Amino acid sequence: MFKYYSLALFVIIMDQLTKWFIVKNMEVGDRIAIWDPWLGILSHRNRGAAWGMLQGQMWIFYLVTLIVVIAVIYYFHKEGKNKPLLGISLMILLGGAIGNFIDRVFRGEVVDFTDVFIPIINYDFPIFNVADAALTISVIMLIIALFKEDQNGKKKVEQ
Repeated sequence: MFKYYSLALFVIIMDQLTKWFIVKNMEVGDRIAIWDPWLGILSHRNRGAAWGMLQGQMWIFYLVTLIVVIAVIYYFHKEGKNKPLLGISLMILLGGAIGNFIDRVFRGEVVDFTDVFIPIINYDFPIFNVADAALTISVIMLIIALFKEDQNGKKKVEQ
């Protein structure tokens, strides 16, 4: 079980280290081109959710994060600890949720910095951070894990 929680801790540490680096070394609005025009590091702050929704509504984020953390830990102990893909996805989700929660509690805003532009369709993707990426990856992994579990359940019923 320690290895699962250490994965969540790893996500939190990577998230907070990258955000610390951005805050200490860049002014808000500064951009470093990595692979122009597709990828850059852009120092940005967000007081809301994805795509800037619910700006300044911190109490909602505190409440939702608390519910998510409790639910993830409960579900992990009930179902995930014996199912590696499910357990890993839940711990990545936990790390991402806590990473952004730390920002909201101690900074009053979330530090974002990954700037992706897709010139083929002229789309500037919302700026994100390690915690956001972890949340997205974990949801995809959860869908796959639950789909696999459903398929395994159907096979058992057929036998």
